[in-house]
Amino acid sequence: MSGLPEGVWRDVVGQPEAVAELQHAVAHPASMTHAWLFTGPPGSGRSVAARAFAAALQCPEGGDGTCHACRTVLAGTHADVRLVVPEGLSIGVKEMRTVIGLAGRAPSQGRFQVVVVEDADRMTEQAANALLKMLEEPPARTVFLLCAPSLHPDDVSVTIRSRCRVVSLRTPPAEAISEVLVRRDGVEPVLASWSAAASGGHIGRARRLARDDTARTARAAVLDVPLSLTSLAACLQAADGLVGTAAAESAAATSAADAAETEAVKASLGVGARGPGVAAASRGAGQLKELEKQQKSRATRIGRDTLDRALVDLAAFYRDAMLIAGVRGDLTRVPHLNHPDRSADALDLARKVGAEGALRRIDAILAARTALEQAVKPQIAIEAMCVALRLPA
Repeated sequence: MSGLPEGVWRDVVGQPEAVAELQHAVAHPASMTHAWLFTGPPGSGRSVAARAFAAALQCPEGGDGTCHACRTVLAGTHADVRLVVPEGLSIGVKEMRTVIGLAGRAPSQGRFQVVVVEDADRMTEQAANALLKMLEEPPARTVFLLCAPSLHPDDVSVTIRSRCRVVSLRTPPAEAISEVLVRRDGVEPVLASWSAAASGGHIGRARRLARDDTARTARAAVLDVPLSLTSLAACLQAADGLVGTAAAESAAATSAADAAETEAVKASLGVGARGPGVAAASRGAGQLKELEKQQKSRATRIGRDTLDRALVDLAAFYRDAMLIAGVRGDLTRVPHLNHPDRSADALDLARKVGAEGALRRIDAILAARTALEQAVKPQIAIEAMCVALRLPA
């Protein structure tokens, strides 16, 4: 595998141009800037690239991947590297101000204070304004690394973008994803190749598909939906299944963490104690309410992300059908399928709905995604979508 990046860059998959640009900035301090914006489609590795860059900035050797600085940055424990990862639906101004205050200090161990903001598109307007003030007058040895899906104003404001150097990532090729699954995660080559092809270029998704039977089952259930929508009752049943699966995944992902967090806060407040602890516990009721609010927000985000992943899979499946219909069912003339293992189903769907019908259904899926972003209740948005996806009589 000659030519693959080494050191901290090994897991920045399929991004040779971006890695070269970042390595040049590390090696030539004159080309450094105080703010960087990593953009790219979901699964392209925005946060992975940002963390690798943070490690390289702190490493005396520019990111060898073996020193204490590299290991601690990648593990999230370096004293001068702060990670802002939204637990709920957004990154609030209070959290951002706290991080900015710490980032303004001189580095204690490394060469820079580095702040990595994952999902910077989830900053509230107030949080973005607080960050903007820091970017306008940055400390000399502080670097901000922001990650967002695109340069669209809905993802990152023009004023913030204008103060950042943009690093554009692309969807990595399936071969590169397969290689990293085999090398890093020990996945069998055949399974790695299938997972990479089925992931739509999403590295994290490929890893889940390779390692989790539940993820493979859930994907199969989603891709079974289009050909099952033969009646109104089937549409409503499919919607119940999609929404129910998202709710179940959210509950499974949050229940253990929620219980541990709640018990930790109760213990710190002295809930259940006698004497002076009773008064302290009563004063901490607000803290428990705030924690409950954060936990609900986190559960909502996970549920929405799960639903969105299913909608992306559906849109990609209808895209396959549209391409197949466009070449009159000749699969040899389709250069790339998003779901190559379901080509027979895509062919069947193409025959039933045609290219124009597939395109209309993609529009319906995109409309459902927009509705979910605008806080429409999932059950309503998904039911409306499934009815729009119904097969012709």
